[in-house]
Amino acid sequence: MAKLSKILIYPIKSLDPIAVSEVEISSGGALKGDREFAIFDRNGKYINAKRNPKIHLIRATYDLGDRFVRLQIQDREEVFTFDLDRDRALLVDWLSEFFGQFVELRQNISNGFPDDPDAWGATVISQSTLTTIKSWYKHSKLSLQQIRLRFRTNLEISDIEAFWEDSLFAKSGEMVPFKIGNVHFLGTNPCQRCPVPTRDPFTGEAYPEFQKIFTQKREATLPVNVERSRFNHFYRLALNTCIPLTESGKILKLGDTYSKPE
Repeated sequence: MAKLSKILIYPIKSLDPIAVSEVEISSGGALKGDREFAIFDRNGKYINAKRNPKIHLIRATYDLGDRFVRLQIQDREEVFTFDLDRDRALLVDWLSEFFGQFVELRQNISNGFPDDPDAWGATVISQSTLTTIKSWYKHSKLSLQQIRLRFRTNLEISDIEAFWEDSLFAKSGEMVPFKIGNVHFLGTNPCQRCPVPTRDPFTGEAYPEFQKIFTQKREATLPVNVERSRFNHFYRLALNTCIPLTESGKILKLGDTYSKPE
């Protein structure tokens, strides 16, 4: 039976994730704490890996219970610890110095800062999908964890076929209902990808022809029953979702089973 096998949340957008065993649905219909914070420049634009590959060099670990983040620059020993609430100014100073420009750290506790503002729920993928993508780069040293960190999806479902998530969207403007545990989701669209998956998540170094290989293989393996109108190009992976506001306060847990209305 298909079940939830991994939950990853990203407390600070574009930085490292933390794996958790359960997560609450927020008041805004997102995973509580996911992309709760985001870094902006003085013009109000995101500072993220799409625009600034240097961000790959920041290692972040979290203690969410005590609201701490620990930051470290790749290959350096010094670790800097900040309370996400009380040390906000110090954290901003550290980030500003690292990026060499003034930055602002904004917070949204309702539904975070999703990449797709029209699909603010969790992103969902089959673990078999990630394993299959790893096989596309069989002559490289890309591990499953590397693939996972490149595509930065929230929820992984095990014991189900690769690209199962492609069955959970329909024509533009339509949504596909399903459940994980007792939480209702609406599948919206396949997630459009950016330069981030092409780069090593720890160094920012680009993998030669990563996107070309991906798009060729993605088109060749696209399930026959997929809604092809949602693929204006094949550099898309994982399911974007909406979570109805009625689900606020519910808990997703590892081991929760996937189900879909008949």
